[in-house]
Amino acid sequence: MTKAALIVIGTELTRGIIADKHGRLVSKEMTGIGVHMSEIVAIPDDGSITAVLKALKKDNDIIIVTGGLGPTQDDMTRQSIADVFNSELIEDEECYQELVRRVGKERVLGANEKQAFIPKGFTVMKNPNGTAPGFYGEEGGTFVFALPGPPREMEPMFYSSVLPKVKELLDIKDKARYEYTSFITAEARLEELTEKYPAIEWGTRFQDYKISLYAESDDKDEVNRAISSLQGELGPYRIVEGDVSALGLLTDKLKGDHLTISVAESCSGGVLASLLTSMPGSSEYFLGSVTSYSPDVKVNVLGVSRETVKRSGVVSKECAREMAEGVRKLMDSDVACSITGVAGPDPSEGKGPGYVCFGFSGKGKEAKAVTLNYTTWGRDSVRRRSSVSAMLFLLAYINGMDVEKMSREWSNI
Repeated sequence: MTKAALIVIGTELTRGIIADKHGRLVSKEMTGIGVHMSEIVAIPDDGSITAVLKALKKDNDIIIVTGGLGPTQDDMTRQSIADVFNSELIEDEECYQELVRRVGKERVLGANEKQAFIPKGFTVMKNPNGTAPGFYGEEGGTFVFALPGPPREMEPMFYSSVLPKVKELLDIKDKARYEYTSFITAEARLEELTEKYPAIEWGTRFQDYKISLYAESDDKDEVNRAISSLQGELGPYRIVEGDVSALGLLTDKLKGDHLTISVAESCSGGVLASLLTSMPGSSEYFLGSVTSYSPDVKVNVLGVSRETVKRSGVVSKECAREMAEGVRKLMDSDVACSITGVAGPDPSEGKGPGYVCFGFSGKGKEAKAVTLNYTTWGRDSVRRRSSVSAMLFLLAYINGMDVEKMSREWSNI
């Protein structure tokens, strides 16, 4: 049996400041292709990697290392791998030019240049989400893969480079692989739902605002039936084909239809506006926002009536609708949406954490409002999911869909 080990590097891990996110992912995927994970070792940034590498190299066919590829003095992974695998570090010209393109020549000089050095004879793995590339090589019958530590860099590299290479080494023929994107549903719940279709091999990758869902099968019709069933169970726009984002889906629609947008936020605290302005060229569609935490701001700036606040409260569909109408008129945008709710941890106006209302307004369209009640894992979770939901609802609203019906069809949120 092929044996593999994982080394996770980071003083924050060994001190309990952050939790390891790589062990479960790597173990699950490697075990799924018949590789025995013999050890998972977490070590600090203190140079102990060299001794650990030497020990693991004796008993394993594959070693995966995450972390320690940065420019600082305590990032020693690349040098240790070169030493243990009887190589030497040399500057890779392609890596150097990519580093210059990303950070500028002036910033490359000095410590940053270290990231362009790769053990001689090793193969580079590109990192589109960061500055430190990964690499892999072999010596004495043992393969080693070095990946950056941040999950948003490590996970895509693992799936795009490491797993395919390991399958190639083991002569495993890949089944056809299909990629989808899931919104709002918790990863554990999504995995439970996919277990209803055991003939398909499923994989998930959690990200801040979405979950990538992978289906492997030589029967595309079976995959289509499973995805269609999942879409029906979760509700419209909750599972979409391809590697997409709620932000991308909405902004593509705004740009394609030449629409402008404004937003009014309360419990999400500006997260939605931040997302909408994170894309290059966002001034083409984004006019502005109001973060209206105070009831007085809702009334005096957005034009929410005091009667609405008194009768229904600020956490209500009535308030959300008036917030959306108010910010659209204030900014003179084509469409607008609002978010008002309870991020927690304490309840408000008799509503518990996770209770969120959304409003939507458009020129020549009837304003609408909907309510969702999220399972909550803290304030940040509610803010993120509220922002994603607002974008999906607004997309549906622009497309002429019944957002009130759509909100009732959503489950597992």
